[in-house]
Amino acid sequence: MKKIAGVLIISLLSACASQTTQPTEVDEYSTGGYNGSGGSGADSSAYGSGGSGFYPMNDPGSILSQRSVFFDYDSFTVKSEYRDMVIAHAQFLRDNPNAQVILQGNTDDRGSREYNLALGQRRADSVKNIMTLSGASNAQIEAVSFGEEKPRAYGNGESAWSQNRRADIVYRGE
Repeated sequence: MKKIAGVLIISLLSACASQTTQPTEVDEYSTGGYNGSGGSGADSSAYGSGGSGFYPMNDPGSILSQRSVFFDYDSFTVKSEYRDMVIAHAQFLRDNPNAQVILQGNTDDRGSREYNLALGQRRADSVKNIMTLSGASNAQIEAVSFGEEKPRAYGNGESAWSQNRRADIVYRGE
């Protein structure tokens, strides 16, 4: 009986083992430098794909691989060029009720810290509103703001600032 219990425990532990590498900085809301490609640390069965190992959100040919919504200066209106992408993610969430996302609102470094936190939250909330109106469950989406604290590009000038005015879509478990 002890041998059977031991084998079961070893089997369960090995089934839970992860083959993914961990980022050097562990942060619950970190994008981990996501660039739209590469493996996911998530269990595909969590997304309702039946364990096929195919992650459409990581397929470079899929609209789901696009994860950032960029905004104009001092704006939280989602541009028409990003609406199809946001709606595609909403439909993925609708079709995969176990999937969850964190929407991370970001700003450039102009303005006060308080103002930028509020603007980042409004940007994340704008994306969330489109997703929930497009069929995703409110419970699947968390909107947070990083303000100016997690820039994608450093420096002064429109080329850096435009990269930082964004909301990132990050799937939990990646």
